[in-house]
Amino acid sequence: MAIQFTETEERILALAGSDLPDTEQPFKTIAEKVGCTEQEVVDLLKNLKERKIIRRFGATLRHQKAGYGHNAMVAWRVPEERSDEVGEIFAARPEISHCYIRRTYPEWTYNFYTMIHGERPGHALEVVAELEKVTGLDDNCVLRSLKELKKTSMVYFK
Repeated sequence: MAIQFTETEERILALAGSDLPDTEQPFKTIAEKVGCTEQEVVDLLKNLKERKIIRRFGATLRHQKAGYGHNAMVAWRVPEERSDEVGEIFAARPEISHCYIRRTYPEWTYNFYTMIHGERPGHALEVVAELEKVTGLDDNCVLRSLKELKKTSMVYFK
């Protein structure tokens, strides 16, 4: 069942879900814009996190602007019985921002995806080689980023 938010909660979430105000007290700034207290903003976000409605609250790094312009999505064939083990190994790498298991299809049998952010040419491929060595898995397809067309956070409330 979908959660029903008040108008104030929706406004808080709209502001908290976009770029936070560049102030010393961003939650207080949000509260002032919405017409509530800073504590109400913090309590709402804490409550949603405790209820596991939001997983985390953090910054989004614009990786290409931060110097990580040599990126690759890598599709792997990982045996189902090893998916948790391999997922932990992949997710532990600081160069990997996304790690997913997805459905396969007869014409595309890769089931595991990692987004690797490289600092220099060849860096992503070095990470792939290290992961192959650690896991013993070498059946993958490296899909290099050619051009970033869109990079935004999801907008749930306006």
